[in-house]
Amino acid sequence: MRQEATCSLVLTQDAQHRKNQPPLAEEDDDRDHTDDAMPPPCSILLRQEEGEATAAAAGEGLLVPPLNFAMVDHGVYRSGFPDISNLPFVESLRLRSVLCLCPEPYPEANQEFLRAHGIRLFQFGIDGSKIRYPPPTGTAGYYYGGISTFGPGGTGVFYPGAWVAEPFVNIPEDRIREALKVVLDVANHPVLIHCKRGKHRTGCVVGCLRKLQRWCLTSIFDEYQRFAAAKARVSDLRFMELFDISSLKHLPASFSC
Repeated sequence: MRQEATCSLVLTQDAQHRKNQPPLAEEDDDRDHTDDAMPPPCSILLRQEEGEATAAAAGEGLLVPPLNFAMVDHGVYRSGFPDISNLPFVESLRLRSVLCLCPEPYPEANQEFLRAHGIRLFQFGIDGSKIRYPPPTGTAGYYYGGISTFGPGGTGVFYPGAWVAEPFVNIPEDRIREALKVVLDVANHPVLIHCKRGKHRTGCVVGCLRKLQRWCLTSIFDEYQRFAAAKARVSDLRFMELFDISSLKHLPASFSC
């Protein structure tokens, strides 16, 4: 009897409580209520730890890698041009050398950083600018990969209504070769290879290095495409395909194959 009275009292109190509550808004019956559930204690702890780690990183300063940064091989990295915000990250790589493929004078702030950390700068300037002008009269063309290219005096790509000189088409093979010699010399490692955006000029140097590593062309082109994306250039692919590696010394044992 006492048990029934207790249950009746609880039910009465619960009904009174619901009566005093404001009406609930109508909800979709298909709504997923899992997001409304209280997270388990372990989830709360993980979020708390993540928040503490983020706060600590913010206090110490985040390391921001340069555009298109990636590891090529042991002791060899690639990227776009490092700016001031990237220098703490570059410092963490403990580089011995930087290989720049841009023809412009190296920024003074970057030079000061290299001097302060005893990093040697190698610069093999390769022009990557775009030039637009009408097609030369009487110029013969040939097809490569479904794109019409023209000469003499430079290679270009024919588009409807315009003739465009494709950037980085007259690739100076001697400079690529000299750049590779720097990369192959383990005394220069760790080394960072970079151009402006880490796509075309850097992609060609890395692609030629992959030929030395006996990569197949499909894999070389796939790696190039991942960085160049929609900006991939037929002339770069053609250069890497035809590049002769026979004059370069054998691959150092430190490189993985």
